[in-house]
Amino acid sequence: MLDIGKMLWPKSVAVVGASSDLHSLRGRILEIILSHPFTGKVYPVSRSAADVQGLKAYPSVEALPEPVDLAILIIPAEFVPAELERCGRAGIKAAVILSSGFAEEPGETGARMQDEIAATARRYDMAVLGPNSEGIANIEAAFCATFSPVLDRQAGAIRPTRALGKGQVSVIAQSGGLGFAFFDRARPRNLAFRHIVTMGNEAALEVADVLDYMLDEGGTDVFLLVLEDVKSSDKFKRAAEKALAAGKPLIVCKIGQSEAGSRAVLSHTAALAGSGAAYRAIFDRYGLIEGRDLDDMLDLCVGFLAVGDRLPAGKRVGICTASGGAGVWMADACAAAGLEVPVLDEETRKLLDAHIPSYGTSQNPIDSTAQGVQKLGYATFARLVAQSPLIDAVAVVVTARRSAFLEGDLQKLKDLARDSQKPVFMWTYTLPAARSIEILNEAGYPLFTGARGCARTIRALADYRALRESLSHRTPTAHPPQQAREKVSAVLATAGTALSEWQSRPLLAAYGIGAGSGETLARSADEAVAAANKLGRLVALKVQSPDILHKTEAGAVALNLAPGEVRAAYARVLADAKHYAPDARIEGVLVQPMAAPGREFMLGISRDPRWGPLLMVGLGGVLVEVLEDVALAPVPLDRDSALALIGKLKGAALLGAHRGSPPADIDALAEMMVQLSQFAADHVNEIAEVDLNPVIVHPQGKGVSVVDALIVRHDAAPSGRRRAAE
Repeated sequence: MLDIGKMLWPKSVAVVGASSDLHSLRGRILEIILSHPFTGKVYPVSRSAADVQGLKAYPSVEALPEPVDLAILIIPAEFVPAELERCGRAGIKAAVILSSGFAEEPGETGARMQDEIAATARRYDMAVLGPNSEGIANIEAAFCATFSPVLDRQAGAIRPTRALGKGQVSVIAQSGGLGFAFFDRARPRNLAFRHIVTMGNEAALEVADVLDYMLDEGGTDVFLLVLEDVKSSDKFKRAAEKALAAGKPLIVCKIGQSEAGSRAVLSHTAALAGSGAAYRAIFDRYGLIEGRDLDDMLDLCVGFLAVGDRLPAGKRVGICTASGGAGVWMADACAAAGLEVPVLDEETRKLLDAHIPSYGTSQNPIDSTAQGVQKLGYATFARLVAQSPLIDAVAVVVTARRSAFLEGDLQKLKDLARDSQKPVFMWTYTLPAARSIEILNEAGYPLFTGARGCARTIRALADYRALRESLSHRTPTAHPPQQAREKVSAVLATAGTALSEWQSRPLLAAYGIGAGSGETLARSADEAVAAANKLGRLVALKVQSPDILHKTEAGAVALNLAPGEVRAAYARVLADAKHYAPDARIEGVLVQPMAAPGREFMLGISRDPRWGPLLMVGLGGVLVEVLEDVALAPVPLDRDSALALIGKLKGAALLGAHRGSPPADIDALAEMMVQLSQFAADHVNEIAEVDLNPVIVHPQGKGVSVVDALIVRHDAAPSGRRRAAE
């Protein structure tokens, strides 16, 4: 079992490569460690000096007077593997490797040395961070093992005088500079930090390992993560699920989502950036909140720390302001964030109107005017608004340039923070004085300098609460009988690369997907005519071949055929198929009843190389290609998750009633999504892709029809291929 505690809470530390040259990184890291009140023992290790920065130095880790808990290696890359081996033999159980020049470098040498590091870590059961790390900091223990200037002696105190809220923040970053940047930019906002860990190349320890340890440790309330890639998806999902269950928010920045960003990731930490959409699907499932930049992530962090366990119960916001224009600006920001700003109830408005001049308003935003605020203070107006049953959170628009007024309102603000069950947020439209921030932090309020940041935080906190509450309502997906699952597996085990619609439909039908659609495979014109006559309605003909997946492109489809048109159409689609692919294996021609009209959607399974099978839903037919309006989620899904996924589509409104058409059967669509997700989950090692396109969603109560289907086996799926309507 890796002892990450030896790394984060060491009682003794060896700095291998330490120097007295304070202009070098080797000198700076020891200087920074010694500049903070760390109570553990620090041993410089140097082959060339007997004394380093006033401390006795030792020629090697074997010569140390005791086996230390942690070794910090800052030596040339070519010497690191051998030095780590010596650390292992000396009984050292944790190491931080700051040296660079490994797998992030071009060529084979760096990658080979990184593999040696990983092997040594496994052999000695060592908790090894890096290489190419910028170090770690345990603020609680005043242990700052980094060369980052953020923790220089001159940079300022590492703990705020008055911290916001009662919780602590930890940073786990695959980018060293960004990891410590959070700490630096958070200083003016009085956040209490616990750990900062910069992962580097993750030769041994991964983000998920450190996150899992910190969750078990229990001292961190909010996590800030910077990810370039996830090494072990299952391990990461387990840690994320643990964080969600514990109510410990993970605020994450996934860098490397653009083409240029992906190139930079590859050269920076030798990580291959995954699909941005796939990462967002995983984040949504496990409650990770994606930040746009450093300040956005700190806004979210401030919100969670200040609010604690009083997250907004919904998305309805009451806005108090002494500036009418600023109140409108805040209302616009709330609308952009997907929040509601409802007109207040009559009883609450009467209470407010008793204190608002005639040129103000109590409807929401509540413009109390400068005169009203001067008379009662911000806290009293916020208290009155919070009493409204139509409000879930209060946003107070203030000017924090001068602290005197807030100082006078301090006790009322404290009382409100103690008494109110609804969270109160503060946005200052002027730059805040340092004392104003202290006052509001002392009272327990988050202060935002941007209206959009404030509104986005309120929305994120409300969504996080809703997601956690939904966990207790999730129902397990029903599995088909074991015999059916085994039959599907047996067919897939012997099938070719791709299964035609005729081959795919029985497998899907075992899970209740597209069952009873009435199609027949005809191997002659006479059989096709007979099948059409039996159906007694307009039919479609489709050539079936595992070698012709794009039947429409091949001209191998004929639609809206009366029985008398079937014979000629049969000959035509066969001829077109053979012209398109002369060597294609033809199974026959599918005779299928034309589906009743409805809204066209598509469902599919796409296998992400990092995260495995993801269910995709989007507008059907060719629109999925043109508009790219799709939403993804990891499998399996329950009904509520399926409905939520549909709601993310821009085209979701098409399922509602419009222009005299009744609403579509969204419940049936959600049910099919659940069934398809279970199909993929049950056969995760056998399936690469499934396309159901289009899926016709009929009017409410009339169900859905699968018009076309395709399954691609896992062992030979073209990466990223999506099929147009056929």
